[in-house]
Amino acid sequence: MQGVVFRAVICLCFWGVGLAAAAQPTVSLPVPGSVEFCGQTIDLSRYDMRERFDREQLAFMYMHSSSIQLVKRANRYFPIIEPILKRNGIPDDLKYLAVIESGLNPRAVSPAKAAGLWQFMAKTAQQYGLEVNSEVDERYHVEKATVAVCQYLKDAYARFGDWPTTCASYNAGQARISTEQDKQQVQSSFDMLLVSETSRYVFRILAAKSFLENPSAYNFHFKKEHFYHTVRTKDVVVNTSVPDWAAWAKEHGITYSQLKDFNPWLVSRSLTNPQGKIYTVRVPLKEDLHFNIQKVHIHNTDWLK
Repeated sequence: MQGVVFRAVICLCFWGVGLAAAAQPTVSLPVPGSVEFCGQTIDLSRYDMRERFDREQLAFMYMHSSSIQLVKRANRYFPIIEPILKRNGIPDDLKYLAVIESGLNPRAVSPAKAAGLWQFMAKTAQQYGLEVNSEVDERYHVEKATVAVCQYLKDAYARFGDWPTTCASYNAGQARISTEQDKQQVQSSFDMLLVSETSRYVFRILAAKSFLENPSAYNFHFKKEHFYHTVRTKDVVVNTSVPDWAAWAKEHGITYSQLKDFNPWLVSRSLTNPQGKIYTVRVPLKEDLHFNIQKVHIHNTDWLK
């Protein structure tokens, strides 16, 4: 009987939530006439450009839990990504590529085995200087992978001379975009007939920028306490083998799980390191492990509108 009562209460709760949701109108967002991206004005007045952008902005508006998490993760990772892009001469707007690639999850792995915040394939990552093996996978190292992606994007831009088309090539591959340029006799990815994923890709980036610049326009509202606080770390240099990372973590006053949270690029339980390579391992400070609103730093104050 208690189970029946419990289920009845749950049903009433969901019914109440449903009524509350029904009370909120479901609306379509206005589509801008143009958007700015990497210093370029992109005209959205053409029928297909308008419809493709509209599809993606609606996805951000109504995929509620995913969109909320994106804002919270952006507050954590944009302060890391932005200075690296700037130092390497890459437009700031290219940070939204990481939003679409991984949902700003540095541990993301695709079915094709692309990994990390920027979703590098292993071979490409190695070509751009990242270490990828059974013990260390720097595709999961946010800073190092961002440096590598800057060089990749520079190379692609040198080939295409256009940032939106460069972004499309990040998804489809540079060779594929070059081939389609020749076959379809157009230069911009906006004018190409491509597979659905690539056709949507750049518009998802444009919509990500629109959403993350002003979530309140999409009816998302945040308070400071909704964000994750900053956990400071100290750097520990390792230039020897580590037989057991769990034991190493314990010696430094943290758990193995916490070690992996701050160093997801350590993909094995040990490190042989026969060449004595220098690695910098981040250890979170004990005093920052528990939530403290005073340690919440808001990267973009527009997120608190």
